[in-house]
Amino acid sequence: MKLPVPLSFEWNKGNIDKNWQKHKVHYKEAEEVFQNHQLQIFPDLKHSEKEKRFVAFGLTNSKRKLSVFFTVRDAQIRVISVRDQSRRERKVYEKEKQKYKPKK
Repeated sequence: MKLPVPLSFEWNKGNIDKNWQKHKVHYKEAEEVFQNHQLQIFPDLKHSEKEKRFVAFGLTNSKRKLSVFFTVRDAQIRVISVRDQSRRERKVYEKEKQKYKPKK
């Protein structure tokens, strides 16, 4: 999946508040995930039949591993939910990350 260039975000105040209260993730941390290396994006087939949704696994500037669930509307990333990666998600993230490490 190609991300919009330049990166632009659309935020819903309800989602900003929900992600902070439920997961203690600031919306700026979610944006950092898209700007850092080793970003991995997969289709999120479980959560919507009406629009294409995706999940991004990545790191914040402080190396916090997050899962960001989002859609793209009008060339803007619209974050639906963001939280710390689950154990299973961390495993997938680390395994995928190894595929792109330069060989010595």
